[in-house]
Amino acid sequence: MDQHQILQLDPIIHAPTRLAILSILITVENANFTFLKESIGVTDGNLSTHLTKLESSGIVTIEKTFKGKKPQTICAITDKGRDAFKNYLDQLEQIVQSQKHKK
Repeated sequence: MDQHQILQLDPIIHAPTRLAILSILITVENANFTFLKESIGVTDGNLSTHLTKLESSGIVTIEKTFKGKKPQTICAITDKGRDAFKNYLDQLEQIVQSQKHKK
């Protein structure tokens, strides 16, 4: 396996929780915090930390609103995030293909 290819994977996306978040957000217009937390099976604090990292990288947007009197956090993937996720998947595919050709 070409270690250089593995090391080129985006570390922001490659973290398992962030990869799970983006795998959900890429398929929907947006998702609320509770849905993401329950879908991924992480704690509030863990999800919040990973979302903050994604937001500071410009990969997701986070909007705080109210539904009635209850606060709601809505997350969405940005165009930059879509491009980064596609690039990440393309890189993974290249790694897989390079392994197939070695056999």
